[in-house]
Amino acid sequence: MTAISDLAKLTPRDLFNNVGDWVLQYVLKPIGQILLFVVIAGSSISLLALVVGFVLQTDWHGIDILRVPARINLFEQVVRQLPNMFLDGITIGFVYAVIALGYTMVYGVLKFINFAHSEIFMMGAVIGYEVMVRLRDGQLLTTLPPLLVIVLMIAAAMVICGGVAVIVERVAYKPLRGAPRLVPLISAIGVSFFLTDFVRGFQALNRNIFNMPYLTDQIPFLTQRIVLAEGLSTTNTTFIIILSAVIMLVGLNYFVNATKIGKGIRAVSQDQATASLMGINVNLMITITFMVGGALGGAAGVLYGLKTTNVTPYIGFIPGLKAFTAAVLGGIGNITGAMLGGLLLGMLEAFFSALLPYFPALGLGYSDIFAFAVLILVLLFRPTGLLGKKVDEKV
Repeated sequence: MTAISDLAKLTPRDLFNNVGDWVLQYVLKPIGQILLFVVIAGSSISLLALVVGFVLQTDWHGIDILRVPARINLFEQVVRQLPNMFLDGITIGFVYAVIALGYTMVYGVLKFINFAHSEIFMMGAVIGYEVMVRLRDGQLLTTLPPLLVIVLMIAAAMVICGGVAVIVERVAYKPLRGAPRLVPLISAIGVSFFLTDFVRGFQALNRNIFNMPYLTDQIPFLTQRIVLAEGLSTTNTTFIIILSAVIMLVGLNYFVNATKIGKGIRAVSQDQATASLMGINVNLMITITFMVGGALGGAAGVLYGLKTTNVTPYIGFIPGLKAFTAAVLGGIGNITGAMLGGLLLGMLEAFFSALLPYFPALGLGYSDIFAFAVLILVLLFRPTGLLGKKVDEKV
């Protein structure tokens, strides 16, 4: 009642100013930060691509796009493919950023890596697929608006994966909080295997093959190609992924910085003992952190499934490790760092994926090597990540 009465006393001008300040602080500012990170990631990797292309600008004995031996000027190829690299990089980079937020939030509160998060992400992709199957069986897949179908997929994945993450925390992690750090890590690996086999069992019982391309092809809006410029085209799915990821990143920024629960999570991440003395329910904050992280992982799974159209019980492993690399690159435990790390890693992967086919001895599968090479280099030369800070522990 007090808040309502105070609001009623505001003049229209004061109300407009308050709304404007809110929009500036919690909408425009984080969007501007995301755009800045996109520019930083894009310009950094573009510069790297141009340097590599310039160094190898002489004719190179490689193979052309038709897999035919040819003499190729790599600099020309790099310049030609830069726009596509940028678009592919920010698309997958946003997905990695959303997954990485789940790792970084849990680490910020409990100081351990939840390696089962990659399987939560995988379950999100499977749930999104199952929603499409149910809509198809109900003759709704082709009649509902495509954007509503995507919203239903993401909402179902967020709710179920958030609930699964809470159950995992209560069953596998909460009883081990006082144990050495290696013990919950082993438990996380065990949970990861359990969730993978659980989804495999679900697939076998339903005699179901996760044929995502068959379903997405029934929604022409998703596969419709858009020509952005000469030699640069994409599908509506790309824009859906980017827009959905930006909305989730902005929403998380508001939740963490503006809500009472978000401030409680931040307090617990800084000092659990002091937060408890201040009346904050530490167990509840940890549970909510897992729920939010799981929900983000589930949503990212839906977006990844739409992009790759390859949904299996095993799709979570490699993207999960890459997202962990992104979290470490940006600074594990730092939400802003997870965003930057995801975009940088996505751009780097897009660059090497575009470059590798021109080398006969290599293939697209080798692009994963560079992501993990980044993880090793960061751990060797800057363990705190790009935006992380070294914290001294008092003994």
